[in-house]
Amino acid sequence: MAIAARSRTGFYRQEVNRTVWEVPERYRDLKQVGTGAYGTVCSAWDRRSGTQVAIKKLHRPFQSKLFAKRAYRELRLLKHMKHENVIGLLDVFTAEILLDQLRDFYLVMPFMGTDLGKLMKMERLSEDRVQFLVYQMLKGLKYIHSAGIIHRDLKPGNLAINPDCELKVKHFETKIYGLDFFFSNWPNFYITSLLQILDFGLARQAVSEMTGYVVTRWYRAPEVILNWMHYTQTVDIWSAGCIMAEMLLGKPLFKGNDHLDQLREIMKITGTPTPDFVVKLQSQDARNYIRSLSKVPKKDLHFVFSKASSNAVCVLEKMLLLDPECRVSASEALELPFFSEFRDVEEETEALPYDQTLDNADLPLDQWKRHTFTEILTFRPPRDSRETSL
Repeated sequence: MAIAARSRTGFYRQEVNRTVWEVPERYRDLKQVGTGAYGTVCSAWDRRSGTQVAIKKLHRPFQSKLFAKRAYRELRLLKHMKHENVIGLLDVFTAEILLDQLRDFYLVMPFMGTDLGKLMKMERLSEDRVQFLVYQMLKGLKYIHSAGIIHRDLKPGNLAINPDCELKVKHFETKIYGLDFFFSNWPNFYITSLLQILDFGLARQAVSEMTGYVVTRWYRAPEVILNWMHYTQTVDIWSAGCIMAEMLLGKPLFKGNDHLDQLREIMKITGTPTPDFVVKLQSQDARNYIRSLSKVPKKDLHFVFSKASSNAVCVLEKMLLLDPECRVSASEALELPFFSEFRDVEEETEALPYDQTLDNADLPLDQWKRHTFTEILTFRPPRDSRETSL
């Protein structure tokens, strides 16, 4: 191992909240905007593109095999996704020039000012705006799902809105603090909006086994709450339905205090499961528990959402189904009449195949580090910055 690390030419050091950041000269005016369990995010001015960006520094990505695998997977997925409704990677860098000196690396993404959760606290959204925003979310989900990826943590805080009134889905494992947001003269004033989905640290391939505790409870699909069955992309459709419902109601639809309370809140709307659904459950304990519950009839969503249009309620009826096999897919949802005003089929593209071979491998720490270093060195910026940047 080398005794001391040499910084690359063209990099400089800056202390941000008692942490040293070592970044290329092109990125200036670093300011911390959020921090979480897995990383810290700073806003910065990119002198080359003339735009504000977000730079994420992962917390000790090579401290263990688990952290190294997570960091590798997040980097690979960010590199792979290229769609206007999925957050893109603008740059990735490390100040280290040798593999054995690699300790940190940084991810550069578009900067977002606020998120949907904060917006909903400030004001009630009109149905026109709900149409517009949910359409963006579904386009992003269609793209991600086509690559075999499940997001697993969709929630209002992961629907980020940039200062130019564009909506994006993100997750920096942080809370982003930023600019106020407003719509002017809606719907007479057209606003270009991008919904970009991130949180590839938690995302998994559909074929992988997953545990449910990481997902925010209020937006969690019922099959995830009790680990009833093998998950599919429709867990994200349930979350999308919960988000849409909250946008229409002005408050969360299912606000459980714990796992079982969350399930009870869900069944007040969906009704208790049918025998056909119960027999699909993998766990005998889950089957016994469901059979022990008092029978509750399904509620009419037109009554629950009495102020919403029938087209809006139709979307929710197809998303918020207890049986995941019966839920609409993102692609199918986009075809519903509720979205016809904004629909552009040419923008509803699918992803190139994603090679998940290494993502499911069990490798020693030094090999994860080597693979990550290779991914950093082989990164090429997007040719058309409009794919990923603001």
